[in-house]
Amino acid sequence: MTTMKPQVIDDQEHERVHERVAAVDVAKDTGMVCTRTPHPSRPGARRSTVWTVKARMGAVRALGGQLKHDGIEIVTLESTSDYWRIWFFVLEACGLAVQLVHAAQAKNLPGRPKTDKLDAQWLARLTEMGLLRASFVPPRAIRDLRDYTRARTRLVQERTRCWQRLEKLLEAALVKVSSVVSKLTTVSAQDMIKAMIAGQRDPHQLAALARGSMKAKHDDLVEALNGMFDDHHGELAQLLLDHIAFLDGRIAQLGTRAAELAAAMPAAWGADADGTTGPGTGTGPDAPVLNAVARLAGIPGISEDLARAIIAETGLDMTRFPTAAHLVSWSGLCPSARQSGPRARAGKKGQGDTWLRGSLGQAAIGAARTATFLGERYARIARRRGKAKAQVAVARSILVIIWHLLADPAARYTDLGYGYYQARTDTDRKLRNHIRQIQALGFTVTLTRAA
Repeated sequence: MTTMKPQVIDDQEHERVHERVAAVDVAKDTGMVCTRTPHPSRPGARRSTVWTVKARMGAVRALGGQLKHDGIEIVTLESTSDYWRIWFFVLEACGLAVQLVHAAQAKNLPGRPKTDKLDAQWLARLTEMGLLRASFVPPRAIRDLRDYTRARTRLVQERTRCWQRLEKLLEAALVKVSSVVSKLTTVSAQDMIKAMIAGQRDPHQLAALARGSMKAKHDDLVEALNGMFDDHHGELAQLLLDHIAFLDGRIAQLGTRAAELAAAMPAAWGADADGTTGPGTGTGPDAPVLNAVARLAGIPGISEDLARAIIAETGLDMTRFPTAAHLVSWSGLCPSARQSGPRARAGKKGQGDTWLRGSLGQAAIGAARTATFLGERYARIARRRGKAKAQVAVARSILVIIWHLLADPAARYTDLGYGYYQARTDTDRKLRNHIRQIQALGFTVTLTRAA
């Protein structure tokens, strides 16, 4: 019987990391506060103090002053909905070290009674032993940028829903134009819809509004536009177009504001060739340090708006994520480890940051359409494992690139080229594999090199 050599693992110390701690079991209107401090009369013993505090600015500020006076080293909050925000921001402003933890990290043992008081005590015990892993809460400048980018994303999604409603309305009117045109957002399709709203019903006249390459589909358009579109359809379609135009204006407004906030962050500034730094610097090709948005926008599939949305989720300080793998895991783009005995199974991926994953998925789809290394990577994986897995794999590759670009401001993205994999393929090995497969089918193969 083979005996395996013992593996030595330097573990973290969990005897007692903090002497004076506090924890808050957060609810909507109140919070159950528990402090754990040394017992005043029994050496080595601990004492818990539990009380309820209203979730109001004045009450939480008074709590912060009291905890500061008592010498509390760290305060733990459980991330309950958005109710934790007033506790985190106010206590942090009072000069306390505050950590936010996921509910799964602080879950009490099964079979125990569950009350707010017991939950607060359990949270405090875990805190003093250093058994909790803090969640990432970005600084205020990033949080403000995040509010704008997320609001913009919601409006973009709402605009997409309006276009989908318009398509459903045309289908209800028996107008099949969406089966001929690539999408209703094209200028030709919009001209046809506006003409129908104005009262034009002749399919030949409507099809004549086609522009560019769509003119070649004239006969198909005539058939598709021959429906039962009447005045009430036109009224509803106009309402949708008006709403889309309104959303376009608000999306542009939010995009402009997000650009201003990103340009005002010193950590995002670049440097010009003469050493000048500040807002608006680091945009030219000869700049030794590109600004953060320009750095990310150099990656295929990422626009400046998408770059700002990504920065709003990850922040600019990559020391929060020791390696690129930590950032990938935090975003939820990798499966967890599930190993027991000799069996290792693929685990479920974590929930991660859904906003970041959405932006990266959008970037991956954009990169898939380019003749770049990322585009080739998408095509190779999609052939073997499908488009969904290829999108996730490319999104992960993009996030790794982003980590390196943000960790080193002087770094720039350099594409490896569409033929990167082909140039590194072992031709002889590939030929042997193909010959072996053909011979297994009962054929003899003779190879002649092409001239």
